[in-house]
Amino acid sequence: MEISINQVLDALKKVQYPEKNQDIVSLKMVEAIKIEGKSISFSVFLPSFNSPFKKSIEKACKKAIQDAFGEDVEVKATVNAKVTVGRVDKTVEHQNTLQGVKNIIAIASGKGGVGKSTVSVNLAISLAKLGMRVGILDADIYGPSLPKMFGVEKTVPGIKKVAGKDRILPVEKFGVKMLSIGFFIKPDDALIWRGAMATGALKQLINDGLWGELDYLLIDLPPGTSDIHLTMVQTVPVTAAIIVSTPQEVALADARRGIGMFQADKIEVPVIGLIENMAWFTPAELPENKYYIFGKEGVKKLAEEKNIPLLGQIPLVQSIRESGDIGTPSALEDTPLGKAFLDLAENVAEKVEERNKTLAPTAKVEIDPNAGCATN
Repeated sequence: MEISINQVLDALKKVQYPEKNQDIVSLKMVEAIKIEGKSISFSVFLPSFNSPFKKSIEKACKKAIQDAFGEDVEVKATVNAKVTVGRVDKTVEHQNTLQGVKNIIAIASGKGGVGKSTVSVNLAISLAKLGMRVGILDADIYGPSLPKMFGVEKTVPGIKKVAGKDRILPVEKFGVKMLSIGFFIKPDDALIWRGAMATGALKQLINDGLWGELDYLLIDLPPGTSDIHLTMVQTVPVTAAIIVSTPQEVALADARRGIGMFQADKIEVPVIGLIENMAWFTPAELPENKYYIFGKEGVKKLAEEKNIPLLGQIPLVQSIRESGDIGTPSALEDTPLGKAFLDLAENVAEKVEERNKTLAPTAKVEIDPNAGCATN
């Protein structure tokens, strides 16, 4: 039996959205229906990311489809809210290059070695698994790691001429578009660049990338607070920032500086949350045990002190490192760890939505050459 889109819509009319007392089809919540033999996929867009009906709607959709077409039909229902826009570009140049990008999220850490890039990669993949259109930019010009973590080290991005200008086609894997300076250098080459060269490379990756339509562009920043960070907020309007840290006191001290940088007068990029990485260690042979190697809940306490949401706590697990080293990040797995990254992605999406509803869109930071300070 060949299944049509209209038949799928008729089946989904049996699914009611409780708050509206209407079915999800009449409410125009159903989009992007795809039918491939006995496989049916579609998206259901709810009014908010934190809707209490998300799980029940997903379950009801699957039941409605299988009741109509048989239990052997494979159903993939992506249930989420539509992503809003949290940035605005006032310059023609950037409107032409990043006009399809709804939100730019900076992922930062004060200290190196806290697993920021690992978290960024797994967050990007998890957002894509939730049905979002995601890109990630490796802004660590001196120590790029994205190509290795995605298993695409030998890939060279393509070039496409658009309006007479050469544009870089991001490499795509696991549903995520990515660009990194690592695609353009040999793995053993050391980048001995002055600051201006590094910031110029970052600008080129941002402005020359043909990113297309994205819900989120994550920017994986280098450790610390440097020229790269300032260049980023001057080059693009950053929707929000997320700080990654371990619970260790020395890491927390640097995380405070990272928060302070984004919250500084004239920069004022909202920090929507903190992520505690390596929160505890649980050995495989003792799955119920937690060992707080780097201290207990340091980031959670910092979040409470700064009145910033704690987006998630990621344990110290050997498989995270191993998966990243071989280019198959943990977020791809159907495991408790994969679920932790998926929960993190949902929390991030929810906080971005809250930020966009309560704050004005972020504008690019401008430098006043006379005053010698930043404005936006």
